[in-house]
Amino acid sequence: MAETTILSIVDVTKRFGGLFAVNDLSLDIHEGEAVGLMGPNGAGKTTLISVISGQYKPEIGAVIFQGHDISGLPPHRICRLGIARTYQIPHPFINLTTRQNIAVAAMYGKGIGKTAAAAEADKILDIVELTDKKDVRAKDLEALTLKRLELARALATDPKLLLIDEVAAGLTEVEIPNFLNILKRIRSMNITYIMIEHVLKVMLEAVDRVTVIDYGIKIAEGTPQEVMEDEKVIKAYLG
Repeated sequence: MAETTILSIVDVTKRFGGLFAVNDLSLDIHEGEAVGLMGPNGAGKTTLISVISGQYKPEIGAVIFQGHDISGLPPHRICRLGIARTYQIPHPFINLTTRQNIAVAAMYGKGIGKTAAAAEADKILDIVELTDKKDVRAKDLEALTLKRLELARALATDPKLLLIDEVAAGLTEVEIPNFLNILKRIRSMNITYIMIEHVLKVMLEAVDRVTVIDYGIKIAEGTPQEVMEDEKVIKAYLG
């Protein structure tokens, strides 16, 4: 059975001044895949996520989602089409509770009413293991819980493709298995995801393949084990 391509990044270039953040990069993501995006700090990973989700418009190339060119569409339209993202630094509504934050994301991202959004929030609270924090205001949540709330808010928009930017950063060895369980639940919801992550244990267990970029250029692609043994990858990380 042929694999269905959900996202194609075609010869994409994004510059800031004279600096190439993403440089002539192409990548296909298949429906149902979990893909890791790795590279040293400043390699262009988050810029690529921002191009896909509409924060930045590629100067050259195209982003094709489910057969449609979405290059340059505003983020809210891309979200409604079925692409959601998280941010490294969460920006919730600080005076709303965890449950209210998720419900608002469902209302405006999924386009549903208040009652349906509240029910959706309750389901997602369970998926990301935040039910015990549902009535806590965002301003009173600790940093790692805020990252989980960020993931919950993205899920509330009912994405077909989820872009996860370093949600596992800061987790202890004891906390990682819980996060891996959350990712398994997300996959069971038929959500494809691309994940930027530096926690190697998460990459080894939570993705099917990894793309490594350096200076905005794709330098390696393969299974997590293959890319971690690739000489070009070792050189990019260690110099």
